[in-house]
Amino acid sequence: MKTITPVELQKRLQTDPDLLLLDVRTPVEYAEVHIPQARNEPLDRLQPEKFIAAGAVPGGRPAYLLCRTGVRAAKAAEKFAAAGQNRGVVVEGGTQAWIEAGLPVHRGTAKVISLERQVRIAAGALVLLGVLLGWLVNPVFFGLSGFVGAGLIFAGITDFCGMGLLLARMPWNNRAHA
Repeated sequence: MKTITPVELQKRLQTDPDLLLLDVRTPVEYAEVHIPQARNEPLDRLQPEKFIAAGAVPGGRPAYLLCRTGVRAAKAAEKFAAAGQNRGVVVEGGTQAWIEAGLPVHRGTAKVISLERQVRIAAGALVLLGVLLGWLVNPVFFGLSGFVGAGLIFAGITDFCGMGLLLARMPWNNRAHA
């Protein structure tokens, strides 16, 4: 997988502001803070074929991909590769690294909880609920905690988080202007 540092990308954007830069975070995360030249294309709705067919990545030019830390951007690069175009270049460290490098961003007025934190909150709440219901109502409910634990192990091993994909589709993560 090809990568680029935020500083290198900023230099390229200064000489070619028309580079295709896709931010694959949720619309709410994008509304909170984003790189001015970035276009929001949430990972769960990303269709690389659309950009390829429209000529947005002509002549072998790359599509620069970023998210909060780089994990979702890597998945977006995999989608480009699966579409037959190995043109996805991941911005190392994502938006967080861009901000840490002191590069320009556009900040919205809303503050949001990142998708990663939402997953931790939901998983913790489900585990607690399973334990409480198992203790107070019926031991069968301990299975809920076990199921969530197994899901977290699976996510850690495969780097695929079904709960994250589900939460990304929730209405509070898809408002255009948070």
